[in-house]
Amino acid sequence: MKDITLYTWHSCPFCRRAKKLLNDNGYEFTEYDIEGTPEKKEELTKQYGQHTVPYVFIGDELIGGCSDLEELMGNNKFEEIIRD
Repeated sequence: MKDITLYTWHSCPFCRRAKKLLNDNGYEFTEYDIEGTPEKKEELTKQYGQHTVPYVFIGDELIGGCSDLEELMGNNKFEEIIRD
């Protein structure tokens, strides 16, 4: 199974929702809270073109944010992506 990594802000409701969705479905993930590090947010935005948190990665691939995660889980494609 590929690793799941989230870059989040602790004050972000979408970040909390993404973490809850993963937890409720039994997925382990690594979280990096970048709220106090604007340079990391800027780096991620420049590299991936996404301007909002959370950044949800499966392995090395950015799948998007919370709504993208919800969509993948809702149409059962998340399991396909996460498998090695």
